Amino acid sequence: MIRLVLVEDEQLTREAVGALLGLEGDLEVVGEAASGEEALATVRAQRPDVVVLDVDLPGMDGAEIAERIAAEWPGIRCVMLTRHARPGVLRRALSVGAAGFVAKSAPAALLATAIRRVHAGGRYVDAELAMTALNTEGCPLTDRELEVLRQVRDARTASDIADLVHLSAGTVRNYLSSAMRKLGANTRSEAVRRARDNGWL
Repeated sequence: MIRLVLVEDEQLTREAVGALLGLEGDLEVVGEAASGEEALATVRAQRPDVVVLDVDLPGMDGAEIAERIAAEWPGIRCVMLTRHARPGVLRRALSVGAAGFVAKSAPAALLATAIRRVHAGGRYVDAELAMTALNTEGCPLTDRELEVLRQVRDARTASDIADLVHLSAGTVRNYLSSAMRKLGANTRSEAVRRARDNGWL
């Protein structure tokens, strides 16, 4: 049996996916989670073979969870599910350790096939998504600009971010301004959202 943990914040979707996968004779859902922290706790408790992760989750997104799982439990494989086929998100998820990427619109049999392939040590990426990702331009931001954007929160000042990334507040403001300009954003929050939508954060 291939032991699975499902991570999806929409209960109806999570239950439907679980029920469909449960019809497969070689797949067993051993845990479910609705958020990033809950996902990590469930993985820690169950030690599944494969984690099926929604890309868009509250708090910690699917790529962050996949990265944490790859670092802490390298033998556990991750398959990402998404409703929105954003090529940047695909590139980011695969770069942090996810082994599969399936659209939520795919039939359950295709998800089951992807899970089996990933469990066997392979990868599975939707062919159309892969082609789109190859034809999409890369990230225009520097590593430092990305590092600063990752620390942006509503209540954090440039000085707060400077302390976290070990730079001066003026340098942080320069990086934020540069990132906003490159992304065509009017605010730093908008810059973060655009970078995340493209899978660069």
